[in-house]
Amino acid sequence: MNRYSSLSDDFYVNMNLSTEMELPTTREPVLHYFERLQKKYPTMRNFYCREKGDFILEEDKEHGHYRWATVEARRLCSGQVNPATIEEALEQHKLVLELAPYMLSLSSLDCEALDLLFGFDFTYRGNHNQLVAEALGLSPALERLMEVPGSTIVNYEPTMTLALDEDCRMQCRLSIENRTNAYQIRTGEFPEEQLSVYVTARRYGGLGQDVTFVEMLGRLTELCTHMVDTYVADSILKPLARTIAAK
Repeated sequence: MNRYSSLSDDFYVNMNLSTEMELPTTREPVLHYFERLQKKYPTMRNFYCREKGDFILEEDKEHGHYRWATVEARRLCSGQVNPATIEEALEQHKLVLELAPYMLSLSSLDCEALDLLFGFDFTYRGNHNQLVAEALGLSPALERLMEVPGSTIVNYEPTMTLALDEDCRMQCRLSIENRTNAYQIRTGEFPEEQLSVYVTARRYGGLGQDVTFVEMLGRLTELCTHMVDTYVADSILKPLARTIAAK
């Protein structure tokens, strides 16, 4: 069980590498890349192509924990849902970043942005917007809006992005995404949906010749872990879990 399993219903670790140039989409490089991933993870055997041309390789999803990887036109992605350990998910991402330069002709110069995302999903049947407001509160400047007679919160998804260096290349973003819409609020019929909290560490721009993708992934991992442990777990994740449990 990974260290964050108790903080939400589902936890996942995703890595996205966005490129300036388009990645290869012909049969040979794409298939060789996914075959190499499958050699390391034999249970990744579901391969398909979306209509817009994205290629996906993934494990079966019925057990609630699975790996996946994609090659898109200008993005290389890797993820693991409910990993046994965070290190296990990171090993998959490292392999992707090690293979990409050789099998997909990816250069560190061609890096638009490298992201590492820690995602936390809470299952809740009800108005997600109202739940977030109750669990996390509002800033003093917005509190009076709650006093508007007959009003209902239709959209409340707090988000904040911090730049962590002078040139704003290293950033961290906290965002909350809900799945409640106006129709559900109007009818009072709420399906059981996922309320998501995302902590994303991002490095913009080419890495240069002195830093590898894997080394930068290590820095992003340290940043995500520090942000969750120091600023997010106690202030956001645990209040959300307590509020849902009290409903």
